[in-house]
Amino acid sequence: MEADYVIVGGGSAGSTLAARLSEDPAVSVCLLEAGGRGDGLLIRAPAAVVAMLPGRPKINNWAYETVPQPGLNGRRGYQPRGKALGGSSAINAMLYIRGHAKDYDEWAGLGCEGWDWQSVLPYFRKSESNERGADDLHGATGPLQVSNQKSPRPITEAFIKAGQSLQIRHRTDFNTGDNEGIGHYQVTQFHSPNRNGERCSAAAAYLHPVMDRSNLTVITRAQASRIIFEGKRAVGVSYRHSGREKEVRARQEVILCGGAFNSPQLLQLSGVGRPEDIRPHGIAMVHELPGVGQNLQDHLDFTLAYKSKDRNNFGISLPGSISLLRHIWNWRKTGRGMIATPFAEGAAFLKTDPSEDRADIQLHFVISIVDDHARKLHLGHGFSCHICVLRPKSRGSVGLVSADPAVRPRIDPRFLADPDDLAVLIKGVRKSRKIIATEPLASYVDKELFIDGDVDNAALEHHIRARADTIYHPVGTCKMGTDPLAVVDPLLRVHGLEGLRVVDASIMPRLIGGNTNAPTIMIAEKAADIIRGAMARA
Repeated sequence: MEADYVIVGGGSAGSTLAARLSEDPAVSVCLLEAGGRGDGLLIRAPAAVVAMLPGRPKINNWAYETVPQPGLNGRRGYQPRGKALGGSSAINAMLYIRGHAKDYDEWAGLGCEGWDWQSVLPYFRKSESNERGADDLHGATGPLQVSNQKSPRPITEAFIKAGQSLQIRHRTDFNTGDNEGIGHYQVTQFHSPNRNGERCSAAAAYLHPVMDRSNLTVITRAQASRIIFEGKRAVGVSYRHSGREKEVRARQEVILCGGAFNSPQLLQLSGVGRPEDIRPHGIAMVHELPGVGQNLQDHLDFTLAYKSKDRNNFGISLPGSISLLRHIWNWRKTGRGMIATPFAEGAAFLKTDPSEDRADIQLHFVISIVDDHARKLHLGHGFSCHICVLRPKSRGSVGLVSADPAVRPRIDPRFLADPDDLAVLIKGVRKSRKIIATEPLASYVDKELFIDGDVDNAALEHHIRARADTIYHPVGTCKMGTDPLAVVDPLLRVHGLEGLRVVDASIMPRLIGGNTNAPTIMIAEKAADIIRGAMARA
């Protein structure tokens, strides 16, 4: 089998890129995805994320784990990743956040020419069909439907008002380039009448509507094994499908869209990276590239949780179970109600110190009790508030455990390796507890879980090391740039090789100050134009 472009990974980037490249009928595209089609009811119903996220059982989820983390008392972190067309956009909270303009200007300052805020903004707009309509910052005709929340809970409004009473400015739009403030998240959710209230994953937005294109071949349940090289040129991909090893050849390029864990893993399995990461597994070196798998960055998150007598949210109780049936019916009929919720309804981007040039922590206010990624359940009703450090200084790595591509990669975020991350997180926890102790939100509190009363910094450090974990934003392991540890150049071509690009969150040189799904889709939109430009010059 042959195609002009072979894309490995049908997640947010891969779905976007496959759809955009196949718009040209003269170009053939083959997309390999290890998971399924990503169009089942659990994916379409936003609240059903609670069935997929915990990874017990593994439903549309790789459910990875990290190596033991010294900074987290030796615990293994949990790393859910989407395993279906749409990738993690099929199992996330649907939050549409771009980050801060200075994040992208810093990318450009690191040698990533063409990736500053003004250069990437057109691709955010191009991707977007915002329910609020088009303006200088937002698009209204793109594939990705971005909506106001359908039925936010009153407790979320209480969270926002509590923040306002503490002089935190109210924001109706967190995607202007300056996101400091408090308000409701917008979400990647259908607002068109025929699918109103359903999740709009990248696959649902871009790929599913064009699966019948004659020049697009999508192969699901296809586990990539290695990139096929002839000399220094990538010419195809070997993959496992239906119990057999198969190949697809690329006439133009192989494009990796596996994300921050699987793209470096596939490069290493193919002999590209650091010799010390590759040779011990019996894999022959093809090209030495020291940055592959390095520079891993992720948002470390700590969750406050509270019991509440308010039952107008998610909880485990007999009345809650009865009302859930009513909410399912309401969602199927109207697209509204609790089944349409992203769970994380309230947003805040805050500075822990006035001297900061932009918000350095992010809050996700959740209308349920969250403990260990919803893997530990609590009777009754309540709410939670996540706090994450937006620009962590800690750096980790991704490597091989085995030469077998079916074996999960070694993931080591090195959480809290830099003490500044802990200091920022402690200040963020204090700010969050202050909001929660402020009316009108304070009236919703029945009991705080895990932390008892006023505690000093040493006690907060103990709680953080015992319970903190990822909020699911790994990036950076095939970073873009021109320095010795850069894996791809600003055109996303792998340094020193031909016919090979990486297009996903792994190319981010630094983690942006927010959720990473919208930026990943932006990266793929821009990559499509870059590749079209290369075709035109050829």
